[in-house]
Amino acid sequence: MFLSEAKGLVPWTWWPHEEVGHTDEAKKEMKAILGDITVFDTPKPTRLIERILQIATDKDSIVLDSFAGSGTTAHAILNLNKKDGGNRKFILIEMMDYADTITAERVRRVISGYGEGKNVVEGTGGGFDFYEIGVSLMEKGLLNESVSPAQIRRYVWYMETHEPPTNDMEEGDFLGIFQDTAYYFYYRPGEATVLDGDYLATITEKAESYVIYADRCLLSEDFMERHHIIFKKIPRDIAVL
Repeated sequence: MFLSEAKGLVPWTWWPHEEVGHTDEAKKEMKAILGDITVFDTPKPTRLIERILQIATDKDSIVLDSFAGSGTTAHAILNLNKKDGGNRKFILIEMMDYADTITAERVRRVISGYGEGKNVVEGTGGGFDFYEIGVSLMEKGLLNESVSPAQIRRYVWYMETHEPPTNDMEEGDFLGIFQDTAYYFYYRPGEATVLDGDYLATITEKAESYVIYADRCLLSEDFMERHHIIFKKIPRDIAVL
């Protein structure tokens, strides 16, 4: 950009530590929030990430940090939102075992406030959710049956509808109705299931169409077409008698 085209002050490519901080400042900030932490030798200064966000984001941007580390990105976003009234959101990913005790804990304390006496730092406000990845649902293309049936049902519902699951899915085969289609997951751990006339007799929910998961189907294609039934095979290696 030429100077004649610039509106206001353009971003500088040289950022002195007086403006964006340094690693010693970052370590002192970490200590003030969480106490003595030895995991991070050179944490990033919050002011440095704030400067990047000021340049690179709008007030409603979503920021992804795939290597969250000590949680500096979330801290900077929360600070910046408080300063300019923004509604930026963040997604942090951390695979190390300190994800909850350091990364997420820092975010919690930044939101609610930290420090004592003259060193109290007011909270930024805001909120976030913390999730841990569970065991894999699929192994080599087959269903991992060590996963609880309730978790499997919730996953199937979300993959079919892209709607959040409800607590009603903890038990039973019926998952719910979405856009006038009823979803059933006929699954028994260690036992093969068969979609046949006897099973259809147990279905009481009324809908325009039905999606039913089972290990095997004995209904004819003509019958399913006439009654708007879609059969989906559960991906597992189990003998069906």
